[in-house]
Amino acid sequence: MDGVPAQRRPGGAGEPVTLRFGVLGPVRAWRGGEPLATGSPQQRALLAALLLREGRTATAAQLIDALWGEEPPSRALAAVRTYASRLRKALDPDVLVSESGGYAIRSVGDGALDLAVAQDLAAEAEKARGAGDLGRARESLARALDQWDGEALAGVPGPYADAQRVRLEEWRLQLLESRLDMDLEQGCHAEAVSELTALTAAHPLRERLRELLMLALYRSGRQAEALAVYADTRRLLADELGVDPRAGLRELQQRILAADPGLAEPSAPAAEPPAALVRPAQLPATVPDFTGRASFVAELSEVLASAGGRVMAVSALAGIGGVGKTTLAVHVAHQARSAFPDGQLYVDLQGAGSRAAEPETVLGSFLRALGTPDAAIPDSLEERAALYRSMLDGRRVLVLLDNARDAAQVRPLLPGTDGCAALVTSRARMVDLAGAHLIDLDVMSPDEALSLFTKIVGEERVAAEREAALDVVAACGFLPLAIRIAASRLAARRTWTVSVLAAKLGDERRRLDELQAGDLAVKATFELGYGQLEPAQARAFRLLGLAEGPDISLAGAAAVLNLAAEDAEDLLESLVDMSLLESAAPGRYRFHDLVRLYARACAERDEHPPSEREAAMSRLLDFYLATAAGVYAMERPGDRLVDHLEVTKYPGLSFSDRHAAQDWLYAEAGALLSCVRRSVGDGRLRRAVDLLWAAKDLAESGANAREYEIAANAALERAHAARDAWAAGRALTTLTDVHMVAGRFDQADAAAVEALRMARDAADPVASCWAPNTRGIIAIYQNRHAEGELHLNAAIDNFRANGNRPGEASALCNLSRIHLATGRVDSAIALAQQGIDIYDGMGNALRGANGRYALGLALTRSGELRLAAESLREALETFRDSRQRLWEGMTLFRLAEVDLAARRPAKAASNAEMALTVLRGIGGEWRRGLVLTVLGRALNGIGQTGRAQVCWREALGIYEDLDAPEADEVRGLLTPAAVA
Repeated sequence: MDGVPAQRRPGGAGEPVTLRFGVLGPVRAWRGGEPLATGSPQQRALLAALLLREGRTATAAQLIDALWGEEPPSRALAAVRTYASRLRKALDPDVLVSESGGYAIRSVGDGALDLAVAQDLAAEAEKARGAGDLGRARESLARALDQWDGEALAGVPGPYADAQRVRLEEWRLQLLESRLDMDLEQGCHAEAVSELTALTAAHPLRERLRELLMLALYRSGRQAEALAVYADTRRLLADELGVDPRAGLRELQQRILAADPGLAEPSAPAAEPPAALVRPAQLPATVPDFTGRASFVAELSEVLASAGGRVMAVSALAGIGGVGKTTLAVHVAHQARSAFPDGQLYVDLQGAGSRAAEPETVLGSFLRALGTPDAAIPDSLEERAALYRSMLDGRRVLVLLDNARDAAQVRPLLPGTDGCAALVTSRARMVDLAGAHLIDLDVMSPDEALSLFTKIVGEERVAAEREAALDVVAACGFLPLAIRIAASRLAARRTWTVSVLAAKLGDERRRLDELQAGDLAVKATFELGYGQLEPAQARAFRLLGLAEGPDISLAGAAAVLNLAAEDAEDLLESLVDMSLLESAAPGRYRFHDLVRLYARACAERDEHPPSEREAAMSRLLDFYLATAAGVYAMERPGDRLVDHLEVTKYPGLSFSDRHAAQDWLYAEAGALLSCVRRSVGDGRLRRAVDLLWAAKDLAESGANAREYEIAANAALERAHAARDAWAAGRALTTLTDVHMVAGRFDQADAAAVEALRMARDAADPVASCWAPNTRGIIAIYQNRHAEGELHLNAAIDNFRANGNRPGEASALCNLSRIHLATGRVDSAIALAQQGIDIYDGMGNALRGANGRYALGLALTRSGELRLAAESLREALETFRDSRQRLWEGMTLFRLAEVDLAARRPAKAASNAEMALTVLRGIGGEWRRGLVLTVLGRALNGIGQTGRAQVCWREALGIYEDLDAPEADEVRGLLTPAAVA
């Protein structure tokens, strides 16, 4: 098709077509990828009328009426024939046909008309929604809406086109309302507010959009604004139409006023466990306090229920010791007994111990249970297995093989005929057990864990100390065995409170010792698995337990073990197969919390020489620092920081592009910051502090600001204790960034002052440059412009002396904002442009976006609104691409200011709403107040005055709490004269 893919109807049906037509926008035609000339507006009107008849013939009279209505020109018929002739030449000969005194468009194939594609997608969406698949329904609706390219039949004259435009626009809005309704059903209420705000501004009398906006605001925690929308709607309908809101909108208002729980964010109902079935056999007794696991019970029950139609139903459960594999398998087996009327067999294969049960011994026991006399039981494994399968032929028997060592032990014990089923539990994942339905059993959810604890301890004691009970089950890592032990200890000690037990389990070094009761012990359970490891596996298990963090990457683990990635992966996957390690995602691994404590205890007990523990953690820190420094250098070409970092011995990763580098940094955030916290106390302070600085994007983006701040405070505390001014100055520099991102400007300034003092004492050239630059930025926020100008000029001199061109550009862009705030608009523009030129010359896209942000502010003040918007949109694209949420949100806020200045209040409201969504949880309250103020102005501009007042009152409350000068401006906005 002339080099472009052939189009098909959604779902893959239909033959390829060479012609495509568009009516959901300008009326257009393409052959392959090449646009065709469709002629004058009247000629396009004729083409549109024929396309919208979907292959049916339109008479000449109908076409004349469509193009000119009741007053056609004298030569209307001749004109229609001329237009048809021209279109026939432009299209394929057999496409526009003449018949019965009229015309029709035929033979264009499926999917050739954008309207038909949209109709098919809308039908797909309706079908998917009816089946409960909201995700697919929403995707289909979004694709349907994507078929529009502006106004339908744009620029096409005639009464027929006018009527069809109205019809298609109404249909588009209905599709949009349906898609937004699905957004809210899927919990995307905060994201929907921005779009709904813009739509209600464009279609102020459309009550369904107002209803969706009220619901989205209410679910976003903005009840007052939701009620203000109703008040604005009621006033508008009364003024414009003299009517009240429809019943549905009034009912929603009443439900919001009553805080109706039914309006809360929808959530999927929990699956109900299948009804228990009772029939005794060889199965052990199920525990009376079995709790949770509803999805696993349902899944296993479904597999067992299918045994009648399969050769054999086999389910293999794997998981760490104490996770509840046996309890779950026995529970499910009891429920399924009625489906296996010929009996249930059970054996503990003792696979976790040093002497696993032999298959021939187990087969002898099974044969006896099935009625075989001892004299008839053969000696060899093969003969016993054959007789076993023969005895089961034609029967319906469930076999529970508990605590298996591996697949080789299990295979001879499996039934071989349909109607039978087997449940297998093991610490090893039975990937080599052909045809098995594999299940990896994880720990309990917090609710399940608390429920189990409550069943054992008693409702009254737990209800009195619920928070302490939650601490206990969390300390148990939600591991069922650990919870059962802890609860049993508490139940046996009536003088203990739940808080006493929580305190005992709060000491990590004693936690495993506390988790034992009678013949139950978590440590003993883990010992069984550890004792089966080969030396290399045991070493990997011990050393990986030393690493902090939620998980560890394969590359990080290879650094800990000092192995090539391929060799490390073999060891890690073997630990996963033995359920001592979990595969969190491809290439990422994690320990259960209690297994980590056990692995760490093993490292302290068994790792010789002890210096190997220190060396392993040193290699991991080197790996993170070397890699983060490479990411920093890629994001900030020319920045001299990388030349002043501590030297590393172990290499890091390298990346082909900055997106891959960003992916690594954000994926490693939790593990990296945990490594910093552990390293500051283990003699690796300076490298740990440098890692914080090299990973500063984690703080600036806002994504990991809290964890970053904790690590920075830990580093500062250790630096003060060690009297290390160099490390303290750098730690304070990172903390300054954290405080600025959070909007804590007084704390940021105090940290910057101390950072500069420490940097000078230690003669640290990097911190000495950045501290005055930071103080200048803080002065901008606090309106201390003269002081800020002094700091920034000093920073420029320092950066130039250090040869740090990106630093110089940063200070120039910040100085631009000082000039702007003091009325020097022309020099503000020039300074920002100087900074941008430096950044662009070095290929520094991210910091170049900061320069364009500053330039956009200056151009806005100068009245060059088009250029300002272009600069800000360019910055916005880079910030989004670099995952800088704080700067993305603030740039949207600045674009809203430009829109207000350009008298585009609806667009301003949309951008301000998006800014609020992006800045949720980051940026601090002061920045939120700025955005709310602008949002109120925009809403006031589109007639939503009630909602505007809600925004301004919230902003005023923020400013008054902060004692911020912006409060005076907002008070002025809240006066009746300002609103009017």
